[in-house]
Amino acid sequence: MGDFNNNLLKYAELAVKVGVNIQKGQFLYIAASTDAVEFVRLVTKVAYKVGAKQVFVDFSDDQIGRYRYELAPEDSFDFFPPWKVQEREWLAEQGAAFMSIVSQSPDLLKGVEPKRIATFQKAAGTALNTYRQYVQADKISWTVIAVPSKDWAAKVFPQLSENQQVEALWDAIFKATRANLENPVEAWVHHNNTLHEKVDYLNAKKYTKLHYTAPGTDLTIELPKGHLWCGAGSMNERGDEFMANMPTEEVFTVPHKDGVNGYVSSTKPLSYGGNIIDHFTLTFENGRIVNVQAEQGEEVLKNLIATDEGSHYLGEVALVPYNSPISNSGLLFFNTLFDENASNHLAIGSAYAFCLEGGKTMSPEELEANGLNRSITHVDFMIGSANMDIDGITEDGQVEPVFRSGNWAF
Repeated sequence: MGDFNNNLLKYAELAVKVGVNIQKGQFLYIAASTDAVEFVRLVTKVAYKVGAKQVFVDFSDDQIGRYRYELAPEDSFDFFPPWKVQEREWLAEQGAAFMSIVSQSPDLLKGVEPKRIATFQKAAGTALNTYRQYVQADKISWTVIAVPSKDWAAKVFPQLSENQQVEALWDAIFKATRANLENPVEAWVHHNNTLHEKVDYLNAKKYTKLHYTAPGTDLTIELPKGHLWCGAGSMNERGDEFMANMPTEEVFTVPHKDGVNGYVSSTKPLSYGGNIIDHFTLTFENGRIVNVQAEQGEEVLKNLIATDEGSHYLGEVALVPYNSPISNSGLLFFNTLFDENASNHLAIGSAYAFCLEGGKTMSPEELEANGLNRSITHVDFMIGSANMDIDGITEDGQVEPVFRSGNWAF
């Protein structure tokens, strides 16, 4: 128990000091489920010790959420509370930091009418669009971390007893986030530097296209002029560093909205809207998704893609070697925060403004004119495997290996 409590404290300190990197006098907003109450208390205590001005916590409860989807009237799902929008926008304007602590069961909304989920996802995305722009332009510090719930742990470790399941998921989270190491903060500095070596190499290359080949995948992705590869740590508009995802193993950039052609197949299940989507293939023509096939969750996937016009296009291209810590653990987390960091992935929906030279100060219209996608949603899905090759194509047509057999080729 001593080791667990020690790791828990280190994890809370990582979230506060590296994740959002709280500054003296700064507000902190935490969104979490009731499964994470004890950990939220610990994070709050650490944040105040570091110098937070005030910590605001927005709790949700998975079962209460499920009741709503099952029992609420049909006409209630296109409503998103305006006071919650005002809270986030006001805090963002004050330079607050934002922490999301995810615990949701991947099957939370299994059996719920998909239209209800899609309607609310669209309402939430529309209402929080301004806040999303703050996030995607790195104007604010934000991070996403995870805490086990019983239902999620049971999904990841069905072979263990109920008591062992949560303990095993905590252990996996500590390892994935380096919280189990003697000095996790120092380990993250080293990890940040390692990822930036790949970022620097790719930014020097300025590839115009990437070509992906693997079983079920033959996809070409054009990259916009002035695209920037990013990875690990980011910097907000005040110059404070933060780590948007913990864990993170990816380096990523933006595709040209209209420059995606071919087909791509998923290699891991996607947990979205309380449902699992699995074994799916998307076909693209001039950037747009023109065909969708899925063995599981096809209707949920089609509703996601139909969210708005921008959700028919891609907004992110991310590279993660098959030989990386989370992938090598052999665990399937059924949670995108972890599974995307075990696999090359793409994202349906909006593009990150900071992945374009000068993008942080551009208007949405200027970003779109430079080839970046606009949408009220952003959902990652996993496509990497040990059988994936990726070539980078230079401006003068040279073809160079970027990935071979699922790993970096340089």
